[in-house]
Amino acid sequence: MENQTESNYIKPIAIVVRGLVKHFGGVYAVDGLSITIEKGKVTGIVGPNGSGKTTLINALSGILPIDDGKVSFDGVWLSKVKSYEVSSYGITRTFQDVRLFNQMLVLDNILIVLTERNVFGSLFEKHSDFHLKRAEEILRRVNLWEKRHELAKNLSYGQRKLLEIARALAMNAEIYLFDEPFAGIFREMAKIIAAIVNELRVQGKTVILIEHDMNLIRELCDHVFVLDSGKLLAEGKPEEVLKKKEVVEAYLGE
Repeated sequence: MENQTESNYIKPIAIVVRGLVKHFGGVYAVDGLSITIEKGKVTGIVGPNGSGKTTLINALSGILPIDDGKVSFDGVWLSKVKSYEVSSYGITRTFQDVRLFNQMLVLDNILIVLTERNVFGSLFEKHSDFHLKRAEEILRRVNLWEKRHELAKNLSYGQRKLLEIARALAMNAEIYLFDEPFAGIFREMAKIIAAIVNELRVQGKTVILIEHDMNLIRELCDHVFVLDSGKLLAEGKPEEVLKKKEVVEAYLGE
């Protein structure tokens, strides 16, 4: 059988965005955006505050309704994305403002995801050895096992970010939307998150990463999209895109 060349190799696609529009009154946060995100890669979304990065993620995850356009998740086209259906498409996410069950233990924050129970069911049911072992693996991966009996609200900011990422890992999703996971955390915690992103790539998972640190974008991302007022300014490999004059002048301040 003749080997495929790079030119005729069809790349597997995770998400397609076509003509996506999201506006707030007369302000267009996302303005007719069309991008394609490859499966099994780490894709960076960069741009200054107000460029539409988080709005894009919110639209893809159903937090905000789409005003126009459509998206495709693994070949399934949608003009409306509902937040409670997103997990059925193999998608999970984190938030800039960390969202946890603050009055629950760190361990229970993971078990409620692993067992797919409601809050009360997770608190009062007897968990299987399988779920407990898996929860231990995940919490050890983010260096929070020793904090398992702490209330989530008592964790430091960085630990809360790590717990939210742990909850995302517990979903065992195919697509991970990470909204500024490195912001405001210590270097050692950043190393843990960077390692997790790389591990997800090795596992064939798709990661979409919003990040302001261009060194991290260069280090972690296979592809990057630069947004400008909700529109696409540039895209390509990080080392190429981040050298473009319009990107350097408009976004990096270099």
